[in-house]
Amino acid sequence: MGKPVVLHLGDDIKWNHELYKQLQAKFNIVRSYSMPREEFKQALKEKKFGDFVAMYRPFWNTGGEMGNWDDELISLLPKSCKIYASAGAGFDWVDTKRLAQSGIIYCNAAAACTESVADAAIWLILSTFRGFSWSALAARSLDVEKFKDANKNIAAVTHNPNGSSLAIIGLGRIGYRIAQKAHQSFEMKILYNDIRRMPEEVEKSIDATFYEKLDDMLAVADCVLVATPFGGSKVLNAASFKNMKKGSRLVNIARGKLIDEEALVEALESKHLESAGLDVHYDEPKVNPKLAAMTNVELLSHTAGASVESHIGFERLGMENILSYFETGKAVTPVNMHLLNQSKL
Repeated sequence: MGKPVVLHLGDDIKWNHELYKQLQAKFNIVRSYSMPREEFKQALKEKKFGDFVAMYRPFWNTGGEMGNWDDELISLLPKSCKIYASAGAGFDWVDTKRLAQSGIIYCNAAAACTESVADAAIWLILSTFRGFSWSALAARSLDVEKFKDANKNIAAVTHNPNGSSLAIIGLGRIGYRIAQKAHQSFEMKILYNDIRRMPEEVEKSIDATFYEKLDDMLAVADCVLVATPFGGSKVLNAASFKNMKKGSRLVNIARGKLIDEEALVEALESKHLESAGLDVHYDEPKVNPKLAAMTNVELLSHTAGASVESHIGFERLGMENILSYFETGKAVTPVNMHLLNQSKL
């Protein structure tokens, strides 16, 4: 019997070479590189990669040319496949329930980009309170009058975040790290809403208040941060924005489709919301032109988690998930274990 097969999707590894040697020692690694969807489907049908036991995708910007992982692809995977370890925090592009139905554990790599995303979130929070977008755009315009306008008028309408409330939708690993930074550095009051309440010791560590009902939290928050995975539906719509405190702010570092973007535009245009900071967008890579034209909106290009340190971690964590699963029976960062367990009932 030869070594079990791991299918490596996308580019060569770049940093964790010693760990990759460990993977090579235990598995026969085959490569798909960057393969178009139809070619990839045909390769699966022809069993070009053999009966692989795991899939490994170390980078979010390569190895994804086959598009969304839906039933069309998942149904073609060999029954031998037990785990899919991929880079990135979000997993809206992969049907984790369908993977579970095939007995496949999906592992993301949110842990590897937690620090980078949290730092970016703090920048966006600060921008929504301090009007950094207005000031930066005025300076970059090279227009003397715009510079003078920002210089003269920003102080009258912006605030320090210290002591304000930060309401976090989704207090997972990333949401918790943002809460730590906001609470410790800016003495912000932490509120949160999640599908489950955190243990008492977690709440105490950031002095957090749990809100079972999202609308109750939105009504009292100075700044709302979206940090929950995309589950197929919006968490904030027109009614949500109307329920938010007048003059409050919104930050999204999760997924653009979690927010009704047109409703957000209306809330900002009506001055019900003071400002917004968005790393992600509803129709990426297209950015809403109305939002782009607003000086009270800070926009990034879905780069909150983008850093060398994150990429090193993505690469490493994927291998660690596969090694751990086949050594101990448990993955390091499984996403769909609850679905897998349900599928066995």
